[in-house]
Amino acid sequence: SEVLAAEAVCCLNRAMATLRDIWEEIGIPEELRLERTDTVRKHIKNLLDMMVAEEEGLRERLLKSIALCRKELDVLCNELQLGSFEIENECTILQMEKNLRTHVEVLQKQKQDRKQELKALQEQDRDLSDILCTDLFSIDTARVPSLEDLECYRHHVASLKTLKEKRREEFVANKYQIILLMNELDHIPDTSFEQEVVCKDEETFCLSENNIVALQSLLQQLEAQRALNEAVCVELRARIVTLWERLQIPEEERDSSA
Repeated sequence: SEVLAAEAVCCLNRAMATLRDIWEEIGIPEELRLERTDTVRKHIKNLLDMMVAEEEGLRERLLKSIALCRKELDVLCNELQLGSFEIENECTILQMEKNLRTHVEVLQKQKQDRKQELKALQEQDRDLSDILCTDLFSIDTARVPSLEDLECYRHHVASLKTLKEKRREEFVANKYQIILLMNELDHIPDTSFEQEVVCKDEETFCLSENNIVALQSLLQQLEAQRALNEAVCVELRARIVTLWERLQIPEEERDSSA
């Protein structure tokens, strides 16, 4: 920079010398030469003053940006529950402004990512809670979630997904057995729950704990009814055999009846 400054001074001196030679060659009087020299000085001074003002304005804008970035960093660090950002005081104003602005952008991206993940987890939680009839995960949505909050929420949603699959498999297996038993017993679904079990789509059936318990109870009732029917059949067959013996029914007639 010193070399460039010296070269600029040399250029100015050469230009002034050239101007003096031109004025002398033209024959401009000394008084006018002084006036013109003063005009050149004013032009150069105005140009330099304007350049200095522009650079001072740049410095002020950088300092203002640094102050704003520091405030925003404090807010973001507090929202994201992070430690305060350490600033390198030895670096230049330009480098400091760039470092702070870059870090603000990084933290803003982190904040946006966390809020987007929270929104996605909440949507999954609502869908799973509707089908499982469970309570929603408790989290303060007014603030940016911490990494620990998101990790706990992920585990919660994953456990609900596992529970949903377990109950879905149990529902499908029990529903299949219930339909077989109803057909075997000539039982027509007469309650709203039985109709819901047999007729409703498997994807929309509410997999609440109460419904699963009721489903198991229905299956047990039908199994008990079949067992009772089987016991009655055994008893009736035994009475028939006794009557055959008393009436001395021939074997061929017994076989056809059987």
